[in-house]
Amino acid sequence: MPTSARYRPITVERLVDELADRVAALAAGRRWTRVLVDGADGAAGAGSLADALVDPVRVRGHEVLRVAASDFLRPASLRLERGRTDPDSRYDDWLDVAALRREVLTPVEPSGTGMVLPALWDAGRDRAFRRSRTPLADGGVVLLDGELLLGRRLPAELSVHLWLSPGALRRRVPEDTRWALPAYARYEREVRPATTADVVVRVDDPRRPALREG
Repeated sequence: MPTSARYRPITVERLVDELADRVAALAAGRRWTRVLVDGADGAAGAGSLADALVDPVRVRGHEVLRVAASDFLRPASLRLERGRTDPDSRYDDWLDVAALRREVLTPVEPSGTGMVLPALWDAGRDRAFRRSRTPLADGGVVLLDGELLLGRRLPAELSVHLWLSPGALRRRVPEDTRWALPAYARYEREVRPATTADVVVRVDDPRRPALREG
């Protein structure tokens, strides 16, 4: 986290409103808009924030398709090849980046088909979901949440990173996934998401977020 960054305290409700305004402004006059909401799984609340944005963006006149990166994990035979608790595997091997790009983000490029596959792989059952592709109307928005998304060259019109200080991250990560903390430390070190994201929200206390200014 850059020491010069300035943060403005904001309520959760106001944060959602401001983000929805920004998404709607981006989507105006655009065929499709892709929004990434990035944050440590089980700790930052990326999925909850993406869910909260759905209705406000729709009210502002844009169809929304919600996608979770956790539905684009690789099969267990590949994802867990180095074991179930290997942090480097989580960083490098868990997400099927090519499938996410191919099935979700590329179809809503300006020259794309608009046909999005909302989910690919059921990691719990370790089998394909067998979902049908969903057409997204012109002016629509894909809202994608997940962890470790930045630095992977995923095309998007807006990226939002939910940042936790190291101490808060240790406290908030579920006990059964604390083995993943080195993966998050590597992400901070190699990608520096708080400097690369378009929008950064500090969520050490999820009830009292703070929005980066400037």
